[in-house]
Amino acid sequence: MPTTSTASPFRWHTIFIAALTIGLLWWFFRDLNFREAWAAVRSANWVLIIAAVLSVGLTYLLRAWRWLILLRPLGPARFQTALRTTIIGFMALALLPARLGEVLRAYLLARKENLPPASTFATVIVERLLDMTSVLLLFAIALPFGGVEVSRSIKVTSAVGGGLVAAVLFVLFLLAGHPERIGRWVASLTRHLPHRLSDMVTHFSRTFAEGLKVMRSPGHLAVAMVWSVPVWMSIALTIWLTSRAFGLTFSMLGSFLVVGYLALGVSLPTPGGAGGFEWAYQLSMTQFFGASEAVAKTAAIVLHLVSFGPVTIAGLILMWQDGLTLGTLKDMRSEAKAAEEVKGDS
Repeated sequence: MPTTSTASPFRWHTIFIAALTIGLLWWFFRDLNFREAWAAVRSANWVLIIAAVLSVGLTYLLRAWRWLILLRPLGPARFQTALRTTIIGFMALALLPARLGEVLRAYLLARKENLPPASTFATVIVERLLDMTSVLLLFAIALPFGGVEVSRSIKVTSAVGGGLVAAVLFVLFLLAGHPERIGRWVASLTRHLPHRLSDMVTHFSRTFAEGLKVMRSPGHLAVAMVWSVPVWMSIALTIWLTSRAFGLTFSMLGSFLVVGYLALGVSLPTPGGAGGFEWAYQLSMTQFFGASEAVAKTAAIVLHLVSFGPVTIAGLILMWQDGLTLGTLKDMRSEAKAAEEVKGDS
């Protein structure tokens, strides 16, 4: 019976994500004119697409540098390790559901650099919040200067999203300032749990709060925020180059609007944002720039391949070099949790 109760939620979770992925992809492809799509591919400027691939590579270099800044309060880490684990993590994002790559790359780097896994994962949370802040900032800049008409509902939604991100950053700042209080607070909430489980949860929460040290260092946080701008400028450049390759012309500021939509699309728990990515790009291109549906859909498919194809291939190669397989990822997570448990007991 215990095996059934633990496996059943996992099965339903897997079934739900598989159904969501298939449904989104079916909805996207159901009315695609493949003859027009193939004509768009044949007439595309592949020099610009190759330039877009190079821009993707620059994005991961910038992400690795920014992560090192967030990790600095925890201890020294090597750029090579940050870059390799970032690539492997995004490869896992492209192949595995539920954004497991975010957890994976934190555990990989923590293991290689001898850092606390929970604290390392906390830096990934901060990184995602910096990403959200950057996306909303660029989107807000594009609203008045992007050269397109934007509805009031989109403006209101953007403002509400910015307020929520600011609130979360403030809460994390409070958590970072008092990690020991977090441990005591969680201990009081889990006192009715078995002693060993309560100690594990309490220790994890305290270690997680320790990982938010960068929030207590305005200098480090400001530098990381500054690095976030070129990260997303590089992503916007990838979008702009790929779109121009298909004859979809708009300014770089206009690409910030597309960035905002794509950030929403890839937030779905499908592997690599499959379905959501294509839908978001198509919607933004047809709504803001009057693109034809066939060309927008074709460009969306190519942009998805450009964004996730190279990093997936590179990540699989790096995993092979490290002697890892997708089947070992679950075991690695278990090892990291076991290590945290031992530290909690000590």
